[in-house]
Amino acid sequence: MGNGDSRVRGLAARAGGWSARHRWAAVGIWVLFVVLAMGLGSAAGRVDVGDSDQLKGETSTAARIIEDAGIEEPAGESVLVQAKDGGLTATDTAFRSAVTAVVAAVERTGEVTNVTSPYESGTISKDGRSALVRFDMRGDSDTAGERVEPVLNAVEEVQKEHESLRIEEIGGASMMKTFDDAFGDDFKKAEYSAVPVALGILLIAFGALVAALLPVALAITAIMATMGLMGLVSHLQPMSDTANSVMLLVGLAVGVDYCLFYLRREREERAAGRDARTALRIAAATSGRAIVVSGVTVCVAMAGMLFTGLAEFEAMGLASLMVVAVAMVGSVTVLPALLSLLGERVEKGRLPFLRERRAGGDSRFWTAVLNRVLARPVLSVVVATGALLAVAAPAVGMKTQNLTLDQEFGDSLPIVQTYNRVNEAFPGGTEPAEVVVRADDINAPEVKAALAGFREQAIASGASRGPVEITLHDQQNVALVHVPLVGGSDQDKAGESLDTLRDEVRPATLGGVDGVEAPITGQVAGSKDFNDQLVGSVVPVFAFVVVFAFLLMLLSFRSLTVAITSIVLNLLSVGAAYGILVAVFQHGWGASLVGAEGVGAIVTWLPLFLFVILFGLSMDYHVFVVSRIREARMRGRSTHEAIRHGVVTTAGVVTSAAVIMVAVFAIFGTLSMQSMKQMGVGLAAAVLIDATIIRGVLLPAVMALLGERNWYLPKWLHRMPDLTHDESPEAVAAPAARDGEGEPVRV
Repeated sequence: MGNGDSRVRGLAARAGGWSARHRWAAVGIWVLFVVLAMGLGSAAGRVDVGDSDQLKGETSTAARIIEDAGIEEPAGESVLVQAKDGGLTATDTAFRSAVTAVVAAVERTGEVTNVTSPYESGTISKDGRSALVRFDMRGDSDTAGERVEPVLNAVEEVQKEHESLRIEEIGGASMMKTFDDAFGDDFKKAEYSAVPVALGILLIAFGALVAALLPVALAITAIMATMGLMGLVSHLQPMSDTANSVMLLVGLAVGVDYCLFYLRREREERAAGRDARTALRIAAATSGRAIVVSGVTVCVAMAGMLFTGLAEFEAMGLASLMVVAVAMVGSVTVLPALLSLLGERVEKGRLPFLRERRAGGDSRFWTAVLNRVLARPVLSVVVATGALLAVAAPAVGMKTQNLTLDQEFGDSLPIVQTYNRVNEAFPGGTEPAEVVVRADDINAPEVKAALAGFREQAIASGASRGPVEITLHDQQNVALVHVPLVGGSDQDKAGESLDTLRDEVRPATLGGVDGVEAPITGQVAGSKDFNDQLVGSVVPVFAFVVVFAFLLMLLSFRSLTVAITSIVLNLLSVGAAYGILVAVFQHGWGASLVGAEGVGAIVTWLPLFLFVILFGLSMDYHVFVVSRIREARMRGRSTHEAIRHGVVTTAGVVTSAAVIMVAVFAIFGTLSMQSMKQMGVGLAAAVLIDATIIRGVLLPAVMALLGERNWYLPKWLHRMPDLTHDESPEAVAAPAARDGEGEPVRV
């Protein structure tokens, strides 16, 4: 295992050495890069994912037909007029008066068009207690949520004048406004909280203000540069607000982590008596290399999202990949330059009350845990693996779906109650299916007959209770058919109604006319198509991420055993996170503890997203810990002692990094949207499990059992590239360095 080559080799070591020698140039280049990226990105503007790019299949075909025809579908709104008790019906004078008042009030705002009374459209419930006044918002439907407030206010005024009735508005624009307000408030809360929380934890970890500020500054500048790059790249791969939010989350996590790893090692070496220059060289050759290996692995994991074929996922994957790459480059270039410039001033702003605690040497907690783990490795493996498999067990029954409005927000918003009332009185009325019919001549007799037949059979088949509305666009030869689905907000039943339309009603009517296209879209159809496509992409994404992560581990550590155990341990961590998600959010076990509700399903995009993100982020800790173990082994320690040394010396930095990640992710677990809660809880739980049970118990126990077999590499693999450079500090330390018995541990 020894390495007698004393030359400084490897990209990270060379980059760190150059930056330390040309520190002002390195800082200047980084600042110039960030400014240029932001400026060029701002000038180029950002192209966002369009409706026709979101999915393949029928949903995408329908969106493309509408776009090609130049049809601007307005945002539709409805006002529910409903008797609060059984006293009034739609035929009563007071009820009619309220309907008339609603029609007049919304028309006076000047923001609406095509106002239709329920007495004209027939949108009166079977029991006669509920009616819908329908209208469209003027202008672009994408921005209708910004203009709907005057209409909402007008409806509220009518409600005040008719207290015996329930008068409430719901529709595309009002739901958009509700969602944007909640989403915006949530992310403001998360963004405003994340940085102070990370800074506070770093202050405790380092005990000095300047040292704590460096990781935050690196993460923020990496995020700023990536935001600019996203604008440029979006002209090739459209981006989205969701991709931007994920990029912020990942950028803060890895930016702080990478800087934390580097800075902690540099401080350790200085505390061991090495001069500042040597300490930087050692940090570059060891932690710098671990950052590069980890960064490349995370980038590969994020690239897995590009194989889904889903535009939203491709945007998230590319944005995450870019911010990780930028943070990685910044950590091995500008960070050593800043440390060289600051010198001892990196300790400025020390917190005196932490000085004594920090001088205490080894992590006593993890030393005690490790002593027990290494004393009984078989028992430790059995207990830890059994516990993780038990936690992962609920994931076997995972059910995924796009969450409906009531699932997303529970009873926390008034509009959710309106949504439920409308669905109860008019099943499927809030989220109808839309059939986009394109023909050579939309007014041809056979096409009109097929449309009429479709309307009749949609109701006769039981897929809809009506009313089925047909809107003709003669010039474009397109017809839009709106079909309320039986099942309403119950996604399973609504999905069955959709299948009936697609598989039975459409072939028997529109499908019999030559030259007619009739893709069926809508919220339920979009959810089903998204789910189907996502399920189809799981195997290639999993295979890509696992295979490439395995190859990177194999090349980086030149050990078949380390590569295999890395993959297995990460899969255990992800499986446990899945189990927690299903237990809490699908089954509702302990949901109240995290302020959540058991919504009966996991949001469709989350399992694959979590796999990619967690598999990447888990490699941060794994690479860092195993690098330190291998480094100690290369310096002549036994494998048993190398495990003890590697785990204990990294315990402090891994714990600090994990606490920051858990705290940041947990902030998302406090947000009002269930999908954000699921993401936050899933990420926080997985990181916590990974940094404790996996890295603190299972990894050392497995490596202790394997012994020298940890470094096994078949002879036929010896000819593969050697990427294990610079793992030993003695390869880069000055001759004056103390000895080869290992530096004092400060964690």
